[in-house]
Amino acid sequence: MRVLAAMSGGVDSAVAAALAVDAGHEVVGVHMALSRNPGTLRTGSRGCCTVEDAFDARRVCDLLDIPYYVWDLSEDFLEDVVSDFLAEYAAGRTPNPCLRCNEKIKFAALLDRAVALGFDAVVTGHHVRLVDGVLHRSVDAAKDQSYVLAVLTADQLAHSMFPLGEMTKDEVRAEAARRGFAVAAKPDSYDICFIPDGDTRGYLTDKLGARDGALVDAETGVELGRHSGTFGYTIGQRKGLGLYRPAPDGRPRYVLGIEPVSGTVTVGPVTGLDVSMITADRVVFSTGRAPEFPLRTLAQLRAHGGTASGSVDLVDGRLRLSLDAPLRGVAPGQTVVLYDPSGDFVIGAGTVVHTGG
Repeated sequence: MRVLAAMSGGVDSAVAAALAVDAGHEVVGVHMALSRNPGTLRTGSRGCCTVEDAFDARRVCDLLDIPYYVWDLSEDFLEDVVSDFLAEYAAGRTPNPCLRCNEKIKFAALLDRAVALGFDAVVTGHHVRLVDGVLHRSVDAAKDQSYVLAVLTADQLAHSMFPLGEMTKDEVRAEAARRGFAVAAKPDSYDICFIPDGDTRGYLTDKLGARDGALVDAETGVELGRHSGTFGYTIGQRKGLGLYRPAPDGRPRYVLGIEPVSGTVTVGPVTGLDVSMITADRVVFSTGRAPEFPLRTLAQLRAHGGTASGSVDLVDGRLRLSLDAPLRGVAPGQTVVLYDPSGDFVIGAGTVVHTGG
């Protein structure tokens, strides 16, 4: 097969490319340039896609003796990831930009271009398994990335390869060291790459503009403070609320609701975060077709979060999830991923649009 290897400059993509070469595929390495000004992306362990990463990717391709290219996807990244991130926060929702990058850049813009150029598949260093076209969790539970890839369509999965799904992270690093890759001990990237200093609230204020609003007690309706933008808050947030005074019972308050039109942020006790019903749209099924509903499921709502059991139905194209026990801090804009009751493979995913008690 003619395979394009997405080279981030990290250890996972390096070993994935090497395994594709070992398997006898014709491999071409590609690094994605996601910013016209790479200095605005984080360096070291706090980001990805920097000039440093591009150099690391090139060195790996040189060792593998495969062609290496840099593709400029900065316009796609700006429109589909950064602009989406800003629009979601402006609407009072909580997006996941890394998940959106996988969906729109690595497995849409990159994959579409690869297929158009005659490549059969794209190989990446994600820690997932693909079994008979269905997305399964990695054998390394701590590094499993099925959550952030659950939004991929069946056609996208059919043109994807994930060689690391049967390996632990320690095994990946050991393999990289055995091959003499300088990235063998390179730290994993994390957080939001396009916010250089890590100050998300400051970034959003700069891009969206400050807008004064009230922090209101959910039980009494009394104003408890002022803020300069609803985008500075997320459902379930406890710290940095800037309240005038503590609650009468001395217990902490949490963000329970965000209303961007009026600029109101509602706060209250932790029990106000309990959610037992979730509605999600933009539904994608791993097999490309809907299973027979209703069904039992394990639901996951954060990339590194746990799962919760429940029953789910498909109503008017939307997922309606009823949880066996309430969850806390579920926010519109988050992605809910449905796994089979054993938690091993992905059934489908959707974007949370409504929650209820």
